Amino acid sequence: MNRYRTSGFRVIAFLLLVAIAGCGTYSFTGASIPPGTESVSISFFENRASIIQPSLSSTFTEKLKDRFVSQTNLRLVPNNGDLHFEGYISDYQSRPVAIQGNEQAALNRLTITVSVNFKNKKDPKQDFDSSFSRYVDYDSRKNLSTVEQELISEICQQLTEDIFNKAVINW
Repeated sequence: MNRYRTSGFRVIAFLLLVAIAGCGTYSFTGASIPPGTESVSISFFENRASIIQPSLSSTFTEKLKDRFVSQTNLRLVPNNGDLHFEGYISDYQSRPVAIQGNEQAALNRLTITVSVNFKNKKDPKQDFDSSFSRYVDYDSRKNLSTVEQELISEICQQLTEDIFNKAVINW
C-alpha cells in the first residue's frame, strides 16, 4: 500500500511541474515573462559620463545580454525584440570615502550609473525609464587602474541584476 502512495505522489508532482511549465509565465529563476514573449533586444549602451572608461560600454552591454540569455528562454535579436532595452551610461566616478583622522581616505568608491529605457511589447504597463546606480569600495592604497576591470565587472553584474529584476521579476 505504501508503494501506491509514493507512485501517486510522483504523478501529482509531475503533473504540477507540467502545469507550471506549460503556463509560460514562470521560470525557475523567478522571471515572470508574459505569454507569447519570445525575444529580447538590447541596444549598445553608450558611455556619456564625464569620464570615459574605454571598455565600460561593451562590458555592461554584454553582461546585460548574458543575463537575459542565461536566465530566460528568450531569443536574443539585434532589434525589435518583444522586450527591448536601450540607454546609456550616465555617470562613472571614483571618490574618496571613509575619511580617517589624518584627513586621508581609507577607501575610495567607484560608482557607475546607467539610464535605461525598457519597452515590453506584450505588456506595455511594464515599460520603464529609470536610472540604476551601484558602487564598490576599494582600498585607497590601490591605484584605480590596477583594480578597475574587476570593480567594473562586479558593478555591472549588480546593475544587470537590478535591471533584470525590475523588467521581469514582478516582486
